[in-house]
Amino acid sequence: MATERLNRPLLAMNFFAGDVTAGFGPYLAIYLLSQLHWQAGQIGFALALGSIVTVIIQTPAGALIDWTDKKRGLLIVCAAVVGAAALLIVVSDWAPAIFFAQTMMGASLAFLGPLIAALTLGVVGREMFTRQTGANQAWNHGGNVVAAAIAAGLAVAGYVTGVFVLISVMALGMIAAVLFISASQIDYETARGGVAEDDAGQDKPSGFGAILADKRLVIFAASIFLFHFANAAMLPLVSQKLSLAGDTGSGIAFTSACIIAAQFVMIGMAVMCGHTADRWGRKPLFILAFAILPIRAVLYTLTDEPVFLVLIQALDGVANGIFAIIFLLVVSDVTKGTGRFNIVQGALATLVGVGASASNLLAEQIVQIYSYDMAFFFLGAVASVGFLVFITLMPETAAHAIKGGAATTDQPEGSSR
Repeated sequence: MATERLNRPLLAMNFFAGDVTAGFGPYLAIYLLSQLHWQAGQIGFALALGSIVTVIIQTPAGALIDWTDKKRGLLIVCAAVVGAAALLIVVSDWAPAIFFAQTMMGASLAFLGPLIAALTLGVVGREMFTRQTGANQAWNHGGNVVAAAIAAGLAVAGYVTGVFVLISVMALGMIAAVLFISASQIDYETARGGVAEDDAGQDKPSGFGAILADKRLVIFAASIFLFHFANAAMLPLVSQKLSLAGDTGSGIAFTSACIIAAQFVMIGMAVMCGHTADRWGRKPLFILAFAILPIRAVLYTLTDEPVFLVLIQALDGVANGIFAIIFLLVVSDVTKGTGRFNIVQGALATLVGVGASASNLLAEQIVQIYSYDMAFFFLGAVASVGFLVFITLMPETAAHAIKGGAATTDQPEGSSR
């Protein structure tokens, strides 16, 4: 049921989820490079492993989320698993244990993002979804800022594994916030996008079948794959560059500074999207997000100064701040009334995971064979291809924006609208 006020437990849940759903990412890269002295190729595999597991599980996870009425309980279990995985890295530097922790984390992240979106849609309804999603993301980024600041302080103090303990603490906070959401508040039909049949009463296609049945989703799928192929490896690579000239603690501190800079920008982007995405449409905002990626990649090759690298990383806030909201809004647009919101979200997130895995694996190999600059040029080229695909082929998905002339009115065959 739609409400006029933002749902506070959802905001709190997203605040703590900021650090939980980010995974171990750049912090793990620094820890493995500076503390355990792993090679770049090994680090690339470790970073990609979580994404690979997410890819395998993501689509069936979406189907399960659409099917189950135990969304709160499932979210609590997944948050607890991420917290346990983080503690495993603290207590063991054995490579198989670290790989297992990444596997646990990857499996849980396959559920967490879609579960948060489903609970939001089910609690506030479709009319409030854009506004609540924008506010959710702003609080999510705020949580990331707080967590990154604490992580930097712990690293400077010499507690280099403190960042992983912090993830566990944030997971507990997330679980506490979820408990404030009553099961009776959730409209489970709305949480999966509405009814699950077409006009003739037949089941609609699910998963990748639902994507292939709508040309808008095919184009969007290709676009977000290329977006994350270009973007995922950038922060880990910058983190490694920052840690080469110092120890693990300074590397984590500088990486925290990168995250804080980007997250402040993301807060602004989340607020902007929450207020403009229903008026401007989705496409103009995502074009802006895509355009930032090749610029950022080139800028990274122009300096090795930590301060400048942190400032350049702030541009990530524009790209990812917009993506996090527009992704959910586009999926909501094209799955309205299908009952497939979560499974389509999961299928698309699978492609996000494939792109992220490929990004980390290939970029780290390029670094090991050639250089960091060559890796950044490669990522910039991928971003440029993705930008061209999206701007030339992707139509607007927001019905009101189409009617208002904000974007093309051409709807591809197979549109669900």
